[in-house]
Amino acid sequence: MAVSAKVYLIGAGPGDPGLLTLRGKEILECADVVVYDRLVSPAILGMCNPKAKMVDVGKMPTHHKVKQSEINKLLVQFAKENPAGVIARLKGGDPFVFGRGGEEALELVDAGVEFEVVPGITSAISVPAYAGIPVSHRGIATSFHIITGHERNVILEPQATESIHSQQEPVGLDFSALAHCPGTLIFLMGIANMDFIAKRLMECGKDPKTPLAFIEKGTTPYQRTVMATLETAGETIVRENVTAPAITIMGGVVELGKTLAWKKNLPLSGKRLVVTRAAKQASGITARLTALGAEVIETPMIETRDVIASTDGAKQSTSVDFNDLKNFNLLAFTSTNGVESFFKQLLASGRDIRELAGKKIASVGKITEKKLLEYGIRCDYVPEDHTGEGLGKLLAEKCAVGELEESRILLLQGNLADDTLLKLLPKAVRWVVYETLPVAELPDWKREAVEGADAVVFASTSAVENYVKVASVPHLSFCIGRMTESAAKNHGFETVTSDETTMDSLAKKIVEYYSAWERA
Repeated sequence: MAVSAKVYLIGAGPGDPGLLTLRGKEILECADVVVYDRLVSPAILGMCNPKAKMVDVGKMPTHHKVKQSEINKLLVQFAKENPAGVIARLKGGDPFVFGRGGEEALELVDAGVEFEVVPGITSAISVPAYAGIPVSHRGIATSFHIITGHERNVILEPQATESIHSQQEPVGLDFSALAHCPGTLIFLMGIANMDFIAKRLMECGKDPKTPLAFIEKGTTPYQRTVMATLETAGETIVRENVTAPAITIMGGVVELGKTLAWKKNLPLSGKRLVVTRAAKQASGITARLTALGAEVIETPMIETRDVIASTDGAKQSTSVDFNDLKNFNLLAFTSTNGVESFFKQLLASGRDIRELAGKKIASVGKITEKKLLEYGIRCDYVPEDHTGEGLGKLLAEKCAVGELEESRILLLQGNLADDTLLKLLPKAVRWVVYETLPVAELPDWKREAVEGADAVVFASTSAVENYVKVASVPHLSFCIGRMTESAAKNHGFETVTSDETTMDSLAKKIVEYYSAWERA
């Protein structure tokens, strides 16, 4: 009897999260269970439904974390345990190119489980492309052949390009046929056996001078290309410490990589950075750092939600009552969250920005100022020192000369805001317009990714305080603002702080730090 759940065999592509298909992303966003492999990018895992059950069946080159037969049974089990559920089997590359997707599909058919294959971009073609090597090129190679590098047996029948991952005994490789093949040869998963493979190909007549390239961690920020020839393959692997995951490409097209290599080493290539901003705010800094070559792990440390009626106990703090807006002639915003929550609630109350006519607007810094401009609001006051203290001192000065009336200043903040502004402006009123909630824990896959990071990026003190509760503390942090820097130092971080409280300034500071580090 067939079960109603459906299993999707999804190819995650070669590593770059931008190469995941739209169909694959669509399914991951609604999946109830995600069964994933070791080589799937953390950035792709971050696209999964946050409520999904995440199951790591990843395999290391010399150790199978979960045997393939067990994975097959797991897919059937999850389908039966989740009637009408969406089960995603997420695999590196393409599930049907040496991915054992066929075996999993056969198991599902036997169990009466409906399935769908979502093809992925195979590393066999995309990784050489990222190294500037076309697998075919007119006048050089009119065919290409994708071969498993795991097999060491030799047979006489021409079965060189068949998958060895069947339920029957491995068929082996026909080295004689491969040696005389005029096309491009692409070996997947074969670094450990490449010395043997190279020697067998030469024994069978392939030219020892045949150009060859090893491409490690292709399409990721850690990509590296090592050139060799067939006769120097083994010694090159040892000398250059070539390690998996890597593919080997052989043939005349390899020479084109010396001219066509387009993926350059960017300033942050090979660096893994953890961004702790809230998910809706992280896209800006993530895009900047990714464009500079970094692998970015978005790991929000706080979540925010609107607060319609809330007080933190301070006498100046009160619940939101838009009928009282008429009593204030200046609104001071201390964060982008405050801006978004205020206007969301304003519109929900049936009002609009006309309620702010004639009122002055103050922002703690340029980021918040930019967010206000998105709502059509220009700021009258922005301190040079983009901190709560800087804003408080600026407004206090304006009150002292009679430009502002302190009792008619409204502070729009979150529930965890400190009393810095109220101490400088004791007659001001504070509305708590949003609530900050800490992230209680990290999923295992994200914890592993974070623990391997080079540095963490902080944009608030609350992010620092919560991060140290749920994750290990790396040596280095990049901070926006002095208060964030101080909090990070208190927890033992080495800190590098942006010159201005903007994402552009922070990205520039990160590049400067690593550039100086590389020169040292």
